[in-house]
Amino acid sequence: MTISSISIGAYGMQRASGQLEQSAARIARSGTEGNTVDLSSEMVNVIGAEADFKASAKVVSVASDMSKALLDILA
Repeated sequence: MTISSISIGAYGMQRASGQLEQSAARIARSGTEGNTVDLSSEMVNVIGAEADFKASAKVVSVASDMSKALLDILA
């Protein structure tokens, strides 16, 4: 179960990172002519991606702590 939790957390972090990169690219293109980007919407996406990343990182951290506790019990 713990390995699965770590995998799920890592996938969530990777997905959040991808969302952040996409929003950053759209924001960077906002200065070009003919490109209209809703900056407030993109900032909401950035904040959401940050929250997703933090939550996924916490899943990995807790799964790691659980593994350490289990190994301590078994030792």
